[in-house]
Amino acid sequence: MARPAASRAESVVLHPFHPIIYVRGFAATTGEIEEAVADPYMGFNLGSTKTRTLWTGELKRFFFESPLVRLMGEYGYGDVFVDGEDLLSLQHSATPIDYRCVIIYRYYDEASESFGQGSTPPIEHFAKGLGELIERLRERVCANKKNRVKPADFRVNLVAHSMGGLICRAFLQNPKLGSTAARAAVDKLYTYATPHGGIDLRIVRNVPAWATFGDASNFNRQRMAEYLGLPAGTDDVSQLKNFPADRVFNLVGTNPGDYRALGGLSAWAAGEASDGLVRIDKATTHGSDSAGNPAPSPHAFVHRSHSGHYGIVNSEEGYQNLVRFLFGALRVDGVLHVDDLSLPQEVEKARLAGRTVRASYQFESVVSVRGAQWQMHRRTVRENSAIFRSYAELFPKGSDAKPSFDRTRSPRLFSAFLDPARSVASSGSVSLAFDVGVLVPDYEVDGALFLKRHFEGGYIYREQILVEAVPDKRAPLGWRVCYGFQQISPGVADTPAALRTLPGGGIAFDLGIAQQRRPGLTGTLTIEVRPWNASRR
Repeated sequence: MARPAASRAESVVLHPFHPIIYVRGFAATTGEIEEAVADPYMGFNLGSTKTRTLWTGELKRFFFESPLVRLMGEYGYGDVFVDGEDLLSLQHSATPIDYRCVIIYRYYDEASESFGQGSTPPIEHFAKGLGELIERLRERVCANKKNRVKPADFRVNLVAHSMGGLICRAFLQNPKLGSTAARAAVDKLYTYATPHGGIDLRIVRNVPAWATFGDASNFNRQRMAEYLGLPAGTDDVSQLKNFPADRVFNLVGTNPGDYRALGGLSAWAAGEASDGLVRIDKATTHGSDSAGNPAPSPHAFVHRSHSGHYGIVNSEEGYQNLVRFLFGALRVDGVLHVDDLSLPQEVEKARLAGRTVRASYQFESVVSVRGAQWQMHRRTVRENSAIFRSYAELFPKGSDAKPSFDRTRSPRLFSAFLDPARSVASSGSVSLAFDVGVLVPDYEVDGALFLKRHFEGGYIYREQILVEAVPDKRAPLGWRVCYGFQQISPGVADTPAALRTLPGGGIAFDLGIAQQRRPGLTGTLTIEVRPWNASRR
């Protein structure tokens, strides 16, 4: 449901409606750079009339006006262009700028033959420029007395596409590329289709460091470690430093077929598990937990391509994830802890006899919110985006009579952000439904496929679960949480959850899964609910 547009006079309501800086993606050629600088919004204003139907893949007419237009119409944001001038330029230093504003970081102007020198500076230069832009924006916003914000309270959100996300990370992670004060002003970072782990292609693993055409070497992992402030030789360049991993959201595209760059050659080279340029296993970031294990940033997968008419930026799915991450009130995570994935009787007998047994599993997850016809998150086998785990990964001590599950390999099914202001319920509740499916692609015994009673694409577990949070001052965190199963009570979450408190704030509840049949699943589906944005209001 769309919220009423806010008036400019309401810009004194600060958190979480901070200024937004949009950082566009990569432009390789002089022509692409000139096309980029000719657009005042550098693509953030591009909408689309095309989408794909989920069940057939056919074209469907759907009018998405663009992220910029939606932010203006639904949240009262404005730009900084007036009478053909940029109000952030030096000659307009006395002109007031509202707090709810969208800024386009026009870093390619310097590389343009029209506005600059016609040569592209290194990515470190762009990162430093981002810090300078934030400081200039803070000064101008705080000078506007109507905003009633002090420099220490000023915050800004960064929204970036593709290489733009690497520019933002370079600024946030590398202390050499900007001031501490500018980095401290960043509240959140949202990335669309950013190659956080570099770019791998069928014919080339890791873009070569010598690939100087259009500065493509920016996606080489050795080069990335350099400008991201990571130790030389770091291969996992998706790790975040000096910025909280939970304040970064990664939107991942899974539709390579609609990416037509280079006549479709890019999509072929990137492969099926990609958006046509960025592979899905390279499109997310992570920090580290207290034990030193990777702690992934919140992310969502959507069936969109890297750009174009079916692109990830100009999509309803992208926008709905964006505004809930920036402005929402709750974060909900789903994690599946597996105690046992029982093997078929003959395969289990072979395993206990010491024979070499292999099995692989794919975990699907799809998240929808109530009252909408789109999905916020979608990982499916059909779209080559399901979570893959082998039996050996899940049970590294699988030769024992009772296999021991490695909980660090627990499939994290989803992270979703909910906003009561966008709820269709008069009660102010927020709700979501998520599908969970576990498939077994293969069993092997001593290298031979086991095909008895096994059907390719068969599910050993499949369920749709509904979760609803209702405002209740008497409940933990001020929310009463219920759940339900679609096959038992369609469309209704009517069972009160037995809540427990999470360390560091938040609540959680567990749903047990106990299937006695073989093959079957035994484990716990954990739903975690945390307040979002409240601590910074």
